[in-house]
Amino acid sequence: MRILGIDPGLAIVGYSIIDIIKDDYILVSSGSIQTDKTKTDSQRLFEIETDLQTIIDKFKPNCASVEKLFYFKNQKTIIPVAEARGVILSILEKNSIKISEFTPIEVKQIITGYGRASKDEVAKMVELSVKYKKLPKLDDTLDSIAIALCHARMEGIK
Repeated sequence: MRILGIDPGLAIVGYSIIDIIKDDYILVSSGSIQTDKTKTDSQRLFEIETDLQTIIDKFKPNCASVEKLFYFKNQKTIIPVAEARGVILSILEKNSIKISEFTPIEVKQIITGYGRASKDEVAKMVELSVKYKKLPKLDDTLDSIAIALCHARMEGIK
């Protein structure tokens, strides 16, 4: 099974592709879609759609896991992130990819056993869970791996 994990945002969309083979989670690819801040929101959303379609075409995931909006301290970012999530969900639906959604607290609970775990604690559990050459440094990308792992564990895979 191949899972696409997505941490949505307008400036940065973190993504990862994880294969589940026997009892192993294998990180196939990870990265980010980083949009140009000098462009309009509609141009940035279109860039997310186009780049995500390229990722889907290249890796052909069986399913996807997307982080839900839960709570934002910065009210300026909630609407752009919600718009980016809308584009992401739409392109996944267009490609008939089954979608699961999890809040950050749910991801932390499932990955670490504690819903208020720190970024470092989540990163450590991702490191222990996934076979990879080098763990990505960007938080958005690392979060996308945790989101994909959350999906796998909730589906009872491994």
